[in-house]
Amino acid sequence: MTNTAELPENPTELLICTKCRRGRDDPGDDRWPGQVLFDAMRRLPVPHAIRVTPVECLQNCDHGCTIALRGGARWTYVFANCDELNDPEMILDGALRYHATADGLIPWRERPEHFKRNCVARLPPLEN
Repeated sequence: MTNTAELPENPTELLICTKCRRGRDDPGDDRWPGQVLFDAMRRLPVPHAIRVTPVECLQNCDHGCTIALRGGARWTYVFANCDELNDPEMILDGALRYHATADGLIPWRERPEHFKRNCVARLPPLEN
C-alpha cells in the first residue's frame, strides 16, 4: 500500500452505490449489499485524503456492488462486481494507489487484480 505521507493534496472521492443489490430482490438483513460495503469501508482506517461518499445509484444494478474513484485533474474510474464482505481492504488499497497518481492512471501491474478485470468505465478529467 502507498505511504500516506506521499499522497498528493487533491482529495480523492470514493463513491459507493448504497443501493447496489447484485440482482437480489430482497436485501435479507434490511441492508442492500452496497450499503453493507459502504458500512464496511467506514470501519477501515481511511486517510483524510480519501473521502468515502455514499450515492443512491450508479446505474450498474446488474453488476453491483459498484464504486467509482474521482478527484481533481484525475481520470474517473467506475468498477463493478465488488464484494461487500471480502473487498473493502482491496478497494482501499486501490483508492490509495489511485490517489498517489497525478492523473488517476494506476500502472497496470500495480492495480489490484479486481480493478484490472472489472472496470466499467473511465471518464476524462473535467479539469485540464
